[in-house]
Amino acid sequence: MYKEIILGIDPGFGRVGYGIITKDKQGEWRSLCYGCIETAPKSSFVDRIAEIHKELLQIIAKFKPTRMAVEELFFFKNLKTAIEVGQARGVILLTGVESKLPIDEFTPLQVKQAVTGYGRAEKGQMQKIVATILGIKEKIKSDDAADALAVALCAGQSLWIKKIKL
Repeated sequence: MYKEIILGIDPGFGRVGYGIITKDKQGEWRSLCYGCIETAPKSSFVDRIAEIHKELLQIIAKFKPTRMAVEELFFFKNLKTAIEVGQARGVILLTGVESKLPIDEFTPLQVKQAVTGYGRAEKGQMQKIVATILGIKEKIKSDDAADALAVALCAGQSLWIKKIKL
């Protein structure tokens, strides 16, 4: 039996949220792992994106996801930050391509709509729903990790819809 394992990513360069989900025997999505890749602020930008690449490869090697889902960039007030996050996102996507993973991309609006049914859901609301759906008892401490789990759930929901249409 084919088992779907989805790696969700909330891109950044100081902190990259990741969440890995799969279905349990009852067909419910469950979290295998979640957290953040954090890079040192005093390191050069090039060293930081190299670190993201290296750590992401380790996560992929350990959990062997069958696909990757990455949140698209939405809005930034600071152009320099937007460019750096965009470059880090490029490294993240390339890492997925190198690892031969199918990649899904979703806007924050699509993620919120898929997870809560409401595209303008608040962060706290999203975190509670994500934890409930995935059976996570403790509070997800990192917003980035919670967002990554939500992106993974959105991909899972998208796969389910695609299967229904087939």
